[in-house]
Amino acid sequence: MALERLTLEHVPSTHRVYITLFRDVSNSSFLQSQLISRNPEFEYAFIDVSSIISRTHLLAAVYNAINTQIDGTLKTPNVHSEVVISLSPSNNIAETYRRWGITPDKTKDLIVVKIVVSADEEEAETERKVWEHLTQHVQGTPVPLTDGEISKATDWPKVRKYYKLNGVPGLERLKDEDLKKKQMEKLVLMGMALRGM
Repeated sequence: MALERLTLEHVPSTHRVYITLFRDVSNSSFLQSQLISRNPEFEYAFIDVSSIISRTHLLAAVYNAINTQIDGTLKTPNVHSEVVISLSPSNNIAETYRRWGITPDKTKDLIVVKIVVSADEEEAETERKVWEHLTQHVQGTPVPLTDGEISKATDWPKVRKYYKLNGVPGLERLKDEDLKKKQMEKLVLMGMALRGM
């Protein structure tokens, strides 16, 4: 099973976070239609991997969304849509969904986040039900959500555009590509944090 149960520091134990990654998804239109119709069975954060840099990048958004829910200050219908919104450095919700959310017929690599709050059932049962639902409805190949798997799909020009990193002098001077990517990740995380202020 490629579904992972996360434990995030400073997040109440009532919040269970499950994540996974699907490659070669062929039914992104169907999945997006379930979100648009607000089908409660599809309360997930569906995130296009091409605009994600690392697990840290993703987990920063998950953490922020959970805190927003706990504070009672959600800007979107639920904690899952808030995960997607938390990835953006801007407050333009429609643009954020287009950039980080699922795009019909374009999203091929998909991160799925499920946040369960105060579930009555046993954790193993919850995990089993989430996994069964995802494998039944997401037509793709599940793989572990690692930095290596994420990097296979990251579209760096897109990331630079979305986070306004083109022409940043400190980045342009760096010749080592790995160092440049690490610096971009720091700038992305700072942009996400500043949006919340």
